Amino acid sequence: MLLQVNPVQHWSFLPSALVSRCKTQMEVNQLHGNLITSGHIHNKSLTAKMVVDLAFSPHKACSDFARLLLFEYGFRDAFLWNAIIRSALQAGEPVIALQVFVLMLVRGVLVDGYTLTLMLKSCSKMRLLSQGRQIHGLVCKLGLSSRVIVQNCLILMYIHCGVIEFGRLVFDRMPKKDSFSYNLLINGYVKCKKVSLARELFDSMPQHLKNVVSWNTMIACYVRLEDGSEAAQELFDKMPKRDLFSWNLMIDLCARTGKMDLAESLFEKMPEKDVVSWGSMVKGFSMIGNLNAARAIFDAMPKRDVISCNAMISGYVNNGYYNEALKVFHDMLGNAAKFTPDNVTLLTALTAAAHLGCIDIGIAIHQFMEERGFPIKGRLGVALIDLFAKCGDIEKAIHLFEGIQEKKIDHWNAVIGGLAIHGYGDLAFDLFLKMESLSVEPDDITFIVVLHACGHSGMVKEGLICFEIMRRFHNIVPKLQHYGCMVDILSRVGYVEEASKFVHEMPIRPNDIIWRTLLSGCTNHGKLHTGEQLAHHLIGNLNYSSSSRVIVSNMYARFGYWEYVRRLRKLMIQEDMDKIPGCSWIELEGTVHEFFAGSVSDLLGEKV
Repeated sequence: MLLQVNPVQHWSFLPSALVSRCKTQMEVNQLHGNLITSGHIHNKSLTAKMVVDLAFSPHKACSDFARLLLFEYGFRDAFLWNAIIRSALQAGEPVIALQVFVLMLVRGVLVDGYTLTLMLKSCSKMRLLSQGRQIHGLVCKLGLSSRVIVQNCLILMYIHCGVIEFGRLVFDRMPKKDSFSYNLLINGYVKCKKVSLARELFDSMPQHLKNVVSWNTMIACYVRLEDGSEAAQELFDKMPKRDLFSWNLMIDLCARTGKMDLAESLFEKMPEKDVVSWGSMVKGFSMIGNLNAARAIFDAMPKRDVISCNAMISGYVNNGYYNEALKVFHDMLGNAAKFTPDNVTLLTALTAAAHLGCIDIGIAIHQFMEERGFPIKGRLGVALIDLFAKCGDIEKAIHLFEGIQEKKIDHWNAVIGGLAIHGYGDLAFDLFLKMESLSVEPDDITFIVVLHACGHSGMVKEGLICFEIMRRFHNIVPKLQHYGCMVDILSRVGYVEEASKFVHEMPIRPNDIIWRTLLSGCTNHGKLHTGEQLAHHLIGNLNYSSSSRVIVSNMYARFGYWEYVRRLRKLMIQEDMDKIPGCSWIELEGTVHEFFAGSVSDLLGEKV
């Protein structure tokens, strides 16, 4: 844009045309030149108008020029300085706002109450307690302590700076308080998890000052507590007036605690509903496994958003309905104008695809992420690595891992776990050693996947080394899963006696899975004596699953003790114990086929 300079042009042209059209630094420079050559720069009233017009421009070059005009031409009007400070705060630049305020004091410009409220807000955003206390002193010096709005800003500043006790002192000394004063302090106590003080202040609040915000703040406080349901319900019932947020708080509480009968009752009584209300109902029914009710609510929604779609997808995934989850995801993509998938959507869809082993869907989601500019990092990166590893493309998983710039421990765990399930124990262990050399701090999951990798590859020595590194160097107390992995490592290579000794010396009581692992080792390596001891223990313990009894039966069958096999299976029938059949999937031409152990293959199954 070219700005024409005309010495005889009337000033009114500048604010209305040139100023409004300024966006870039070049255009600001042209405007500045116009002011100088035309002589308008010396007209303070007109320049002051430009300061105000430019200060609130969305373009940084303009707001910077407004500050230049203010500083260069000696304006002493507090209104102009306040405009500059406020524009800096609105632009998210509290440091600049503080610098302007300091210069305002240095130049002797008289500050007013509005200036101080702006600066207290700036100190709140930056958590500047020392500067905030200095401004507090200035408030007292200028005799502005009686102004409610200034006192409220002081309370807010102290709360944000983590010294709510100072905020309470300001509150107690206030000659006059309004609803906002009480709500500020109640909310501060809630955020500091000082529930009893928040409730005490709420109860002492004059009835005429209690508004819907006060009630909602206290209810929200109890909603966050594990045992706050009754207190929240009590306050909700006493509320003289409720808004949409009040209803949504209670519905969300009922949904999270599984009280869907009460949630449904509240939902029906709501005078108005928004997408949050519907979404909470979908989430609540999904959490208790009632997917039919969740889907009915979802289908009845007059308007959906990404969050409600995510709730439905997550509900399906968490309950094992992966195909249905992907169908909702595909419906979202079909309505891209209305719903744009976010990180949660993609993460949940990737989880469903990984469980089904649908590598084609994983590839499509990966392409979608690249096209839409989703960064391959964080939890999305973990989900992609996990998906490709589980679907058999470990090379792609490694390629994705290597392409992530800021690798977190979850990324390392995902790729090591992928190598483990593919039998690359040596590569998994090498990657673990690389982690150690790079000073990446492992967690308990890291050691589970490394030990798992060692077990699948028969790497006993490496497994023992890993277990000792976990205990001695990283001071991680082994969990049941770690002990289980060690038993698996020893049992797989035939060290059954050592594994049995290891189990009996464990500081944690072994579970069903550990005993089954040990028993499988006895069966596979012909250790009948040790296996019989375990069998008597498992058969005599009614708490163990049917899978344990089946493994005992298989062991006796392996050694030809068919009488014991018949007795054991008869006992299982008498106790009405059914083993959950094994299940496998195969993806063929974009369709996932599911097969159960012992099922009769149909015509389609034979073709597959």
